[in-house]
Amino acid sequence: MKILSTKNEQIKHLVHLKDKRDRDRHQEYIIEGYRELFHAKNANIPLKKIFYCPELFLGQNEMDLIHSFQNCEKIECADEPFMKMSYRDRPDGLIAIASQMHRKREELEKILDSKAPFIVVVESIEKPGNLGSILRSCDATAVDALIVCDPKTDIHNPNVIRSSVGAFFLVPIFEMESHEAIRLLKEHHISVLATTPHTDTFYDDVDLRQGVAIVLGTEQLGLSDLWMGEANLKVKMPMLGTIDSLNVSNAASIMMYEVVRQRRHASRL
Repeated sequence: MKILSTKNEQIKHLVHLKDKRDRDRHQEYIIEGYRELFHAKNANIPLKKIFYCPELFLGQNEMDLIHSFQNCEKIECADEPFMKMSYRDRPDGLIAIASQMHRKREELEKILDSKAPFIVVVESIEKPGNLGSILRSCDATAVDALIVCDPKTDIHNPNVIRSSVGAFFLVPIFEMESHEAIRLLKEHHISVLATTPHTDTFYDDVDLRQGVAIVLGTEQLGLSDLWMGEANLKVKMPMLGTIDSLNVSNAASIMMYEVVRQRRHASRL
């Protein structure tokens, strides 16, 4: 039956999932938007429920996407209850509930054992939009894994998924404390590269063709003393203006594409 009321219990439940405490308590999260659900489908992410509102659809393929998900409840909503659930200013009529994903350490160790693994590590990132943008760049540059250390934002925050434009489902993400991440990287002989303005070495003057973990710190304070002390390499980017730092997602993208540039060049030799 079509949901017409904003007081419906299923609507209330999804609205509560906007809060991290409720997401963690139910071990669920929200996926909103056609592109996000499209990538979730391609990544074989199982859904619990899909809520849809045809009046808000922007294209012609929404119902085909909805029906492509098997073994989940599909619930039509009127526009008012759907707008109450939505995380967006201009929703496109699709929103779903899925079980949280927590990857096991053994999966990361398998990645670290591969040839010249390309890893990105972020420490204590605060803004969901930055984490989502970093995920988007990770997908674009074929990063093997993203390690989120000492997180200050929830990786299942709807804004992470939204700003990643679905890359959340495509890039292996691991959460752990910095001490554990450092131990794993060292055990697998992965070079730890710290980004910092406090060095004389520029980012394009080091060899990134071997196994490497690019580590980026908080938006305000940069990397902690722990990571700086454990880094095998420390690099900076030229800053030719007055501002002395870049947005962390921009810095991450520059570093990732430098790895891509060097490895593409090496493959042509």
